[in-house]
Amino acid sequence: MPEWLLNLDGGFLLWLQETVRCALLTPVLTVYTQLGNAGMLWIVLSLVLLCFPRTRKAGFVSLLAMLLGLLCTNVVLKHAVGRARPWLTVEGLLPLVDEPDPNSFPSGHTCAAFAAASAWWRTLPWRWMKIAAVAMAAVMAFSRLYVGVHFPTDVVAGMAVGLLCGWMAWLLWKRLAAWRGWQI
Repeated sequence: MPEWLLNLDGGFLLWLQETVRCALLTPVLTVYTQLGNAGMLWIVLSLVLLCFPRTRKAGFVSLLAMLLGLLCTNVVLKHAVGRARPWLTVEGLLPLVDEPDPNSFPSGHTCAAFAAASAWWRTLPWRWMKIAAVAMAAVMAFSRLYVGVHFPTDVVAGMAVGLLCGWMAWLLWKRLAAWRGWQI
């Protein structure tokens, strides 16, 4: 990665820490980011969607999208890239949460959030739910920057992988539905 981009990444996190962090946002975003640990928030919501006929497809496609995202980010990319967490390389940056995985790129929390949101955007029957899904994913992505555990490029890459996995899960669902004769 070019040096200027690394400096921009770290500088943005220091700016967030010095300018945006505040007593109102810190507890909210700290809790919210931890709800994304292991994709739990998105998994629970997807399991709830499976319980209702009108949203069952959304639950299934989002679980598939998150599984694809997990394989891409946590199994392959994080180990292949091996980028250290920001607080290990940006002097003065203080993380607000513990993050046991030493690898930063790409953001798995962001990937899971956007994989689910992408799947839900394509499959949920109500527009307000689609918009809420994207907003929740965006807040998750921002929370990873706010708490200081990811660089902006980690989050952008996580978002891109998540969107791609959501799209791939939708395509797989359409193929399966056509093969089985289900209504798409």
